[in-house]
Amino acid sequence: MAKLTGKVALITGAAVGLGEGIATAYAKYGAKLCMVDLDPRVEETAQRLRKEYGAEIITVVANVADKEQMKAAAQKTADTFGELNIACCNAGVCRLAPFEEMTDEMRDFHIDVNIKGVWNTCQAAVPYMLKQGGGSIVIASSVTGDIVADAGEAAYAMTKAALVGLTKCLAVEYADRGIRVNCSQLGYARTPMVEKMAVESNPSDPESAIADIAKGVPMKRLAKPIEVGELFAFLGSDESSYLTGSQVVIDGGSTLPETMSIGTN
Repeated sequence: MAKLTGKVALITGAAVGLGEGIATAYAKYGAKLCMVDLDPRVEETAQRLRKEYGAEIITVVANVADKEQMKAAAQKTADTFGELNIACCNAGVCRLAPFEEMTDEMRDFHIDVNIKGVWNTCQAAVPYMLKQGGGSIVIASSVTGDIVADAGEAAYAMTKAALVGLTKCLAVEYADRGIRVNCSQLGYARTPMVEKMAVESNPSDPESAIADIAKGVPMKRLAKPIEVGELFAFLGSDESSYLTGSQVVIDGGSTLPETMSIGTN
């Protein structure tokens, strides 16, 4: 039996990128899915997974920043599958700008999606988990903000660091009621969001920006979305039953080197 057989998971930001990788891993391991995204292409991704894995999937086009829409998505998940066991809070945004030029609208966009979106998803899912006697929440934080940062990432770094605090608080609050809460801290993966950041960083040659990211990673490459999906599958499954409040770094070792120029290599 696959490790997620019988589990029902709600995954946000599921149309492309990391969300698609997470949904792919969950489908592979037998979960029933509610795939949520503001992008209508989420249904195309779901169709691929249904065909490839025979997965039972519903899709919802919704904005994570809208609490009522997320409540409706959770309700539809429970109504369709009878329960809601796992919430993968993946939807997120990143826009680069010098701090002195960053507008309030850009700041609030990050807060609305990266913080409120996760908050809304958790609040929508928790009542069902409490009724069932337990569940698992996996939050997509980042190495950015909590461990490292680059110039121009003030809003992104602030919001992703906030998710570490939310993870820890929820983990403590629900530990004795059977709900585990953990977060991933990803470095860089080859996703549409990172490709957009590369364009913002080097409009004339975005591929060189991505290549330079890889040079700074000891493994000399960016993550694949499915690799992040495998981590989310582990954290959502019973295999991680004694993990809660954990921050799991998945960055190919990029936050390990003290320098890029000293050492025997």
